[in-house]
Amino acid sequence: MTQGQVQATVGLLDDGATVPFIARYRKEATASLDEVAITNIRDRLSRLRELRDRQGTILDSLEERGLLTEELRKAVLSAETMATLEDIYLPYRPKRRTRATIARERGLEPLALRLWDQQDFEVNLAAVEYVDRELGVETVEDALGGARDIIAEWVNEETTARGSMRKLFWSQGTFSSRVVSGKASEAAKYRDYFEWEEPVIDVPSHRLLAMLRGEREALLSTHIAPPVSQAIAILEGIFVTGETEASQQVRLAVEDSYQRLLEASMETEVGREARVRAEDTAIRVFANNLRELLLAPALGQKNVLALDPGFRTGCKLVCLDRQGRLLHHDTVYPLLGGWREREAAKKVAQLCGQYHVEAIAVGNGTGGRETEAFLRGLELGPSIPVVMVNESGASVYSASEVARTEFPDKDITVRGAVSIGRRLMDPLAELVKIDPKAIGVGQYQHDVDRKALKERLDDVVGSCVNNVGVELNTASGELLSYVSGLGPRLAKAIVEYRNSYGPFASRESLKKVPRLGPKAFQQAAGFLRIREGIHPLDASAVHPESYWVVEAIAKDLGHPLDQVMGDASISGHIVPQRYVSDKVGLPTLNDIIKELARPGRDPRQEFEPFYFAEGVNKIEDLAKGMKLPGVVTNVTDFGAFVDVGVHQDGLVHISQMADRFVRNPSEIVKAQQQVMVTVLEVDLGRKRISLSMKG
Repeated sequence: MTQGQVQATVGLLDDGATVPFIARYRKEATASLDEVAITNIRDRLSRLRELRDRQGTILDSLEERGLLTEELRKAVLSAETMATLEDIYLPYRPKRRTRATIARERGLEPLALRLWDQQDFEVNLAAVEYVDRELGVETVEDALGGARDIIAEWVNEETTARGSMRKLFWSQGTFSSRVVSGKASEAAKYRDYFEWEEPVIDVPSHRLLAMLRGEREALLSTHIAPPVSQAIAILEGIFVTGETEASQQVRLAVEDSYQRLLEASMETEVGREARVRAEDTAIRVFANNLRELLLAPALGQKNVLALDPGFRTGCKLVCLDRQGRLLHHDTVYPLLGGWREREAAKKVAQLCGQYHVEAIAVGNGTGGRETEAFLRGLELGPSIPVVMVNESGASVYSASEVARTEFPDKDITVRGAVSIGRRLMDPLAELVKIDPKAIGVGQYQHDVDRKALKERLDDVVGSCVNNVGVELNTASGELLSYVSGLGPRLAKAIVEYRNSYGPFASRESLKKVPRLGPKAFQQAAGFLRIREGIHPLDASAVHPESYWVVEAIAKDLGHPLDQVMGDASISGHIVPQRYVSDKVGLPTLNDIIKELARPGRDPRQEFEPFYFAEGVNKIEDLAKGMKLPGVVTNVTDFGAFVDVGVHQDGLVHISQMADRFVRNPSEIVKAQQQVMVTVLEVDLGRKRISLSMKG
């Protein structure tokens, strides 16, 4: 990545451009940086600006108190990390009353300075001069102790020493966990960490977050520290410069400084940084899983019958048209046997004919496999696939304000069934209505920084939405809100305008929406699709700012514009170099040619129905050695969870993922991937299933 690329990206970001827009439509400016690189620049820029703001705050504070020197100013402005900056500021930070403060009030700083020089003199004799009962210095040892307190604070605040300790804690520090006395039974779920130790640099994120959760619940106590002898030896090497009596006093102060001040300070700092790193990893894992879930293959616009399974309360059934609109809802009882089952069979067959059903979606919750078996037994024919749908988060949607607004007169069971059906048709369009944390593809997502998690997940959702593109005339407000340049307010305005004036005939007509200005239009237009609109290119990913060049290409080819679109044999004759100008470059032209070959293409894979093994519906049906098809539901740093159709996901540990060493599970699998697994062990008591993908 060059300086020019970074500068161009920063300029676009500062001008209000979004990451998807820059990555897709400003390739000439950035030399084709992708979303990952642009996002990294954005985040790094944010951190640097936070550092700059903090530098300004510190300089203002120092200047107000008359402490700012030119040397100190240079040191503050040259700090490259927040930790270094805070180390520089530490000696000048307004302090609460400390032991060193009290010692200074008792007039002991001159003695501390003399000891600090470590010249050869009789320490006790020098200290006698500072004995003053009125000031609370009653003995020579009181005087020397107070002086050592001052020296200990100097050691704690010295930038070089703190940097050395920081390196030592990371390179040699051990993270340990112990069960809190008397809490062993209550902390049973953390029993692996009752007596745990490992290098802090090596602690996997999931393990660290688990132990920190145990500490928050007052069940575990954790500690981070390197060997004390190494820490003190390093500090003595920095501060002890001789073998005099004064040097011995400095040595005692150094030891006290580490044990009383530096160790706790470094433990807090390194612990905080270790937690941040673990959270970053957990957030990355969650984001990767979410991306795969959102970009799962879509069935497409089909008439769907969807069922939210249930035993005693029955299965809530809904029929949806190709746009996902609710046409009919009912309740059937196929799992109660007898006449109830026969009645349900008759009802389903009747509705399939009445609403020209092209696929059936079944939620994978309680009763899901049994409901699936019932439907397959109806012999509806291969033209109507029965597909199990992951219903995680459907109940959250059902009770949400979005669902209440969409279906104000329907209860939550109907809303849940609608969500299941729509997830089959288009997972992305439906899942954006649900808080990502409720979808269930994370790792310790409730233990990480909420703001950082939300920002990362919003990035992922926005990236997926803009990558796929959005049908302007059918998209929900929630889906539109993730389109580049829009957001919730403009998305709501678009829906209201569409409801009042009917479908948009062109992208250009989007400019009539109140408060949607030129900048928002520029950012959003290329990601919005209008099928059968006035302008053929409105159904493609070609940005309106480039329509003129496509029209010129069509004219040169001697074909109408709508004929050029979708015909690879025609678009294959385009020579992009002929159209390079100061307005459009080769990267954009290459993208345009690809788009003309397959206008409005969906980047997601083709939909293929998945079927679990027949007769394996509950955990009790599993046996060691069974080979089963499954779907990866969650990828973590220690392995992957796989749904084999028994209402309890099994774990493929990282050691069982391949016949070779695997450093990261994401090298092997991704969420929603279909896999074959072998059952290694079934623990019915703890409802744990161990699986293998080896061989």
